[in-house]
Amino acid sequence: MLGKAELLEAIAGKNRGLLANATDRQAILAAIARLEDHNPNPQPFQSTDLLNGNWRLLYTTSQELLNLDRFPFLKLGQIYQCIRVPEAQIYNIAEVYGVPYLEGLVSVAARFQVISAQRVEVKFERAILGLQRFIGYASPQDLIHQIESGKRFTAIDFDIVNREQQGWLDITYLDQDLRIGRGNQGSVFVLTKVMV
Repeated sequence: MLGKAELLEAIAGKNRGLLANATDRQAILAAIARLEDHNPNPQPFQSTDLLNGNWRLLYTTSQELLNLDRFPFLKLGQIYQCIRVPEAQIYNIAEVYGVPYLEGLVSVAARFQVISAQRVEVKFERAILGLQRFIGYASPQDLIHQIESGKRFTAIDFDIVNREQQGWLDITYLDQDLRIGRGNQGSVFVLTKVMV
């Protein structure tokens, strides 16, 4: 699809948005909007086989995520969003790198509820921040399995009880390997499906 190739070309080399200047961002948002106009699955929750799985972030305008790269001596690694439709769970996992042997991890688990054809309401339930080696981090899939089994980690690991910690996400484009979402804070997310 031409629009998809145009978007992927526009975000190439932008390091998930960290290297995008104002002109780049404008061109990327225009390419996203054109692709959204041709969404092959306008009701993504009726295509749960496509939606379910592990997604790696290609591009975002979310300063909350991009600011993880702004700490001294730290660099943002891969960012994953893993969706478990049958359990109505979302796991966000950000890998952080820097000083050798001090690779970090920031993870948030949330429950979602479908509230329209494209929108889910997200309620954050748990956060984990720590060093990958102390957590025993091997992969997003392994971490999710440990979280689902009820394991508590040797890290900053806490339940989120503040009911203000919620938001929504619109899934505005979905195909076999690409997903676009727009969040309640005005952020845009472009992700690709991966096996991890």
